[in-house]
Amino acid sequence: MIDKAQVRPIVADYIKDKEGYFIVDVKVGKDNNILVEVDSAKGFSIDECEELTRYIESRLDREVEDYDLEVGSPGLSSPFKVKEQYAKYEGEEVEVLDADGKKHNGRLTQVTPENFGLEETRMEKPEGSKRKVEVKTITTFDYDKIKYTKYTIRFK
Repeated sequence: MIDKAQVRPIVADYIKDKEGYFIVDVKVGKDNNILVEVDSAKGFSIDECEELTRYIESRLDREVEDYDLEVGSPGLSSPFKVKEQYAKYEGEEVEVLDADGKKHNGRLTQVTPENFGLEETRMEKPEGSKRKVEVKTITTFDYDKIKYTKYTIRFK
């Protein structure tokens, strides 16, 4: 059976000279179903998927062990899997489900290797005021203290 540890270095070798590219996930399922997800700050085109597919196929021998290969980029609505995705979507609207099960929606800010910030906008009524005003707060989340983060698709 083909192992993930066999495929990942092949993908890493392919993207090593491509600035801003990163591996999101490599999975090998039963019956050697290989799924490779790669992304970059500017996206990952169909042509690049084809090129990476050919690159992987040239390094794995179907005569020795047969496999199915699927190469792509993560879907827009998929939860983030690696920290590089946070950097890619910095400044964009995201949804965060914290460890307590509470959903937060806001703009992704202050992305660091340890954590990230979420700027949330709420309407609050200050004491003594008749009208609500817009209040922005930034909440910091550690990556290991959340269940997921997803890009929010907005149609205007």
